[in-house]
Amino acid sequence: MRKSASAFVNKTRIGFSVPMTLAHLEKLNPQQRRAVEHGIGARDTAPAAPLLVIAGAGSGKTNTLAHRVAHLIVNGADPRRILLMTFSRRAAVEMARRVERITRTVLGTSGGATTDALAWAGTFHGIGARLLREYAEQVGLDPAFTIHDREDSADLMNLVRHGLGYSKTESRFPTKGTCLSIYSRCVNAEQPLDDVLNASFKWCAAWSKELKELFAAYVEAKQRQNVLDYDDLLLYWAQAMSDASFAADVGDRFDHVLVDEYQDTNRLQASILLALKRHGRGLTVVGDDAQAIYSFRAATVRNILDFPRHFDPPAEVVTLDRNYRSTQAILAAANGVIDLAAERFTKNLWSDRDGAERPRLVAVRDETDQARYIVERVLENREAGALLKQQAVLFRTSHHSGPLEIELAQRNIPFVKFGGLKFLDAAHVKDVLALLRFAENPRDRVAGFRLLQLLPGVGPTTAQRALDGMLAASAPIEALAQMPVPARVADTEWRGFVATIVALHGDGDGAGWPADIAQARAWYDPHLERMHEDAATRRADLLQLEQIAAGYASRQRFLTELTLDPPDATSDEAGPPLKDEDYLILSTIHSAKGQEWKSVFVLNVVDGCIPSDLGTGTSAEIEEERRLLYVAMTRAKDDLHLLVPQRFYTHAQNARGDRHVYAARTRFIPSSLVQLFEATAWPPAMSNVNAPGRPSGIRINVGAKMRAMWR
Repeated sequence: MRKSASAFVNKTRIGFSVPMTLAHLEKLNPQQRRAVEHGIGARDTAPAAPLLVIAGAGSGKTNTLAHRVAHLIVNGADPRRILLMTFSRRAAVEMARRVERITRTVLGTSGGATTDALAWAGTFHGIGARLLREYAEQVGLDPAFTIHDREDSADLMNLVRHGLGYSKTESRFPTKGTCLSIYSRCVNAEQPLDDVLNASFKWCAAWSKELKELFAAYVEAKQRQNVLDYDDLLLYWAQAMSDASFAADVGDRFDHVLVDEYQDTNRLQASILLALKRHGRGLTVVGDDAQAIYSFRAATVRNILDFPRHFDPPAEVVTLDRNYRSTQAILAAANGVIDLAAERFTKNLWSDRDGAERPRLVAVRDETDQARYIVERVLENREAGALLKQQAVLFRTSHHSGPLEIELAQRNIPFVKFGGLKFLDAAHVKDVLALLRFAENPRDRVAGFRLLQLLPGVGPTTAQRALDGMLAASAPIEALAQMPVPARVADTEWRGFVATIVALHGDGDGAGWPADIAQARAWYDPHLERMHEDAATRRADLLQLEQIAAGYASRQRFLTELTLDPPDATSDEAGPPLKDEDYLILSTIHSAKGQEWKSVFVLNVVDGCIPSDLGTGTSAEIEEERRLLYVAMTRAKDDLHLLVPQRFYTHAQNARGDRHVYAARTRFIPSSLVQLFEATAWPPAMSNVNAPGRPSGIRINVGAKMRAMWR
């Protein structure tokens, strides 16, 4: 590999004229070309002054960065001395492939050595692991260290947690996953524990002293076992780079350092980068401050905003503002939203795509009508020739899509959801549905088995025994009511459960619907608190389920229709439905970053949703919420719809009880910006469907016929 790389480098330095090396730049626009050529002369690739490329949405960022790397190489830069850091291995591989294609165009078949020669292309964590392995002895590591993934790290955290006795505290101590998240946030944000707890984990603030002890023991356990976790790959690297001689040694290995998606870096990554190239020579970072939306991962927009001022003279800034994705009307609206940001690099996206229609700002009565509007528009687009997968529905939080998912299932429209479970697949939603199913049909063994094991002290054996007793009785509910309290189950827990089942079963005629689901949710709520640390988020899902249930005439109708089209995907990594080649995309805005679709629908563009009512505590949080809306809008190529429900149904949030509350359009689209949209209202056509009658006087033992088929 080294021989082929050397031959490739030598060949790039001789025998090629300047016009040939510039031919590959002809398709770039002036701003892109300026970024690519910064500090690079013909056969002159000495490290140049630092460069910041502000690459707007859809402006060809990846193409520009790949061309800069290729331009360095074709002008004589040694690819082995180029460090390229991206945020995923897939992005690094794609970048290397693009560089190879460009260099092959310029240099012929010899450009094929680029992939091998560009050896230092990878993620921050991947590069960190390689360097730590090479410098292990200098930084006090055994070179044979192993690396734990997140699951392994959580398991080790749990072992340490148990060893300290925190798994048996009277009040609930944070779970292993939460402990690891807190530890990771402290490391990556370079923040003290108390600051992290107060900002992001307030429910754990009372455990500050114990968490410090836990984290110290966790670090000692890792060192004894000669393992590093995911965060250590950055932490050890950053700590080593604080030594000037070490930083100089590593920095001298690379003439050029290029970083993609710089707005998504955390403080730890920024400290590594600035130590690597203290004076900025040969340093290029690319990103967009307007798309900085990952503060929950400890990323900070300050890294990109403050980058130029780290150097003297300040880094040169090149702005890519020509958009190749969206129509000018969509960009005008998106520019209007982001232009009101408190602090940003000035950038106004423009396009030569003149779309006839402005993006639509659509007022609908409620979330039910919102779902119906989207389904009708999606189907209209499909009839006009647009595939379902060319359309996407975006939302701030995963549970916002609940009513839409139900509508899609009823209309037999396949979809894939990214950024969280499908609504009906979430464990807490399935728990409440199991309670309703068991009350409806006490012989439903699957529902009963799931439900009984929610009770503390009830395991599979106890649950099996109880269900056997019910099944053997002619009146299962009476058998349950007369059953003795199982061993290891609190008397109040058991009797409360039995009373709930009896009450819900007694409402079999549906007279109490939809109050049944409120009763089910009330019984489940203490278990939700006990089992899930993110109970508040999950409770919002159950409130959403209750609102959906209110649209059905009876409990039986509700349970039946939800079951007719069971969900396929069960995680944000789930692939497309196996039975359908085409499917609609549902995604959180966070998961949609970097993607594009012909038509985009954004749910709940109202205060309380965008911005989230949990994201308005500080001005920095509000600004990130503004950027989220901007990211959502700039995913659309031809067609953009922002949905504004006029009211939401709230549940017992104050003494006035359940009621409708009226929503206000998001503060990020004030009246001065409404002219940039096609503001419309959508009153759907309501239809009444009469249920067919039920035949009487006929008795057929279908069950016996079915059993006979297999005799």
